Amino acid sequence: MPDKWVRIWNERHDVPLTLTQVPAGAAAGRLLGGDADAGLVRLPVDRTVFSAIPLYTEQTVVVVPQDHLVTAVDEVSPEDLADDIVLHPLDDVLDWETLPGRPAFERPATTADAVELVAAGIGVLIVPLSLARVHHRKDLTHRPLTDAPESSVALAWPEDATTDQVEDFIGIVRGRTVNSTRGRKQSPAQEKPGRADKDGPRRKPTAAGQSGGNRRGSGSGGSSKGGRRGRPRRRS
Repeated sequence: MPDKWVRIWNERHDVPLTLTQVPAGAAAGRLLGGDADAGLVRLPVDRTVFSAIPLYTEQTVVVVPQDHLVTAVDEVSPEDLADDIVLHPLDDVLDWETLPGRPAFERPATTADAVELVAAGIGVLIVPLSLARVHHRKDLTHRPLTDAPESSVALAWPEDATTDQVEDFIGIVRGRTVNSTRGRKQSPAQEKPGRADKDGPRRKPTAAGQSGGNRRGSGSGGSSKGGRRGRPRRRS
């Protein structure tokens, strides 16, 4: 989806838009520091600082070697991992109360490090599907994990600034057509008195984002979790 949004942006604008992948824990700092105008971040975010539009909730999967026993089934339960060492990287984005399986001697520093340990046969790793794809290896595979916490992704930007460009990108993410005038300025030639926008009257923006035609977009985000190990919290 991000690649699609960038393609649509580049078709409509002369200002370039660049995607930059960052660790989940670094996304908020990039946005607040002005290094990015908006970011795809993992919820929750600090709503006193950021505006956010929830986009989707990712499936949680377990990453295992190609010859692992769970590859014989279509999906895995936490009980199926009872005898496995389940790696818990320090940058884990899932909110666990009790992690399934047996704990490793120490926690890997990053998800990338944990993937290397899975490939070495040290244990298995539980992550959102997108991270399994980012760190894909030919000698590893993944299966959906039931009864596990999930990670939701949102488009977020600093609340204390609003620009037409950020509003334009929000419109692209929400699927607005090029003819929609909400969130973008029209040239005098485009304005037609007496004709309403197909999406309704333009509203005064209530969310904000840093301006910057040549600034870069943050490719991922969220806050890293601490060392808690536990069952997934029930969410209302």
